[in-house]
Order: sequence, then C-alpha cells, then structure tokens
Amino acid sequence: MNFRSKVYKYGDNVDTDVIIPARYLNITNMKELSAHCMEDIDKEFIKTVKPGDIMVGEENFGCGSSREHAPAVIKESGVSCIIACTFARIFYRNALNIGLPIIECPEAAKNIKSGDDVEIDLTKGVIINHTSGQTFDIQPFPEFIQNIVNAGGLLSYIQKQD
Repeated sequence: MNFRSKVYKYGDNVDTDVIIPARYLNITNMKELSAHCMEDIDKEFIKTVKPGDIMVGEENFGCGSSREHAPAVIKESGVSCIIACTFARIFYRNALNIGLPIIECPEAAKNIKSGDDVEIDLTKGVIINHTSGQTFDIQPFPEFIQNIVNAGGLLSYIQKQD
C-alpha cells in the first residue's frame, strides 16, 4: 500500500470543529458536507486538494468531539492518508473504521512542510519526503489493517468476509 502526493500541513490541536464546523452537520450528503472541510483554518484547502493528497498535523490531531464526520470529510475530500505526531484516540479509531490510513510519526510530522512531495509505503514502513530528501521509518501497517483500508473501511471488510 503506497501513496505519493502533495502535503497539506496543519499544526497542533486541529479539532473536529475545525475539520468540519458544527454549523454544517445538518448536511446529510457527504460530498456536500466535505465541501466545508478545513474551511475555518484553510479556505483554499477544498479548492486545491486533489485525490491522493496527504494531510499532516502535529500534536493531538482530531481532538474535540467524537463526531465521525471529521475523518469522513477528510477522506471524501480526496486525502489518502494523514500523518501526525499524535491523534485523539476516538479520531484514530474512527479514521481506521472508515478506511482512512493514519500514521503517528512525530519526526515526519515536524519535518514535513506544506507543499512537500511525500511518499508513504505502509507495507514497508517508510515515509519519504522527496522534496527534502528525508526518510522516516514507521511501523508497517499489519495485514489486517491494510485489508480494512483496501476494503474501504471496517464495514466493507466485514461484508466481504461473508
């Protein structure tokens, strides 16, 4: 499982209200809802994000409420993977449940910058910043997590087991 794309970088404590503001939670269509992803901190994000792009945060990414909408709108916007120093635990689990790979790697999160060209190999356990030439080792995703991500989330994975 390999991703390579441009990075959108954010700082510490990116909370679920910033990822998807509560004022939009009455929207039930995920495509329409994702049009508001990150708008309170980055009005250009939704206009410029491309399928496969990578999001990087620092400490406590996804903190705040436990709303499942937050990782869902990030995924729907086209982001293929999120790297951060740390994630809020509920956000972490919600992301994996919908098949959005997330990686805790403080060294990478602190050194990668917005706009960098980054490649992630979840099978080998490596992040390569092609812009800076830096390489970061990560824990490879276990096969069962890769299967969940490849299936598009936990529910899809379970349905395929029948």
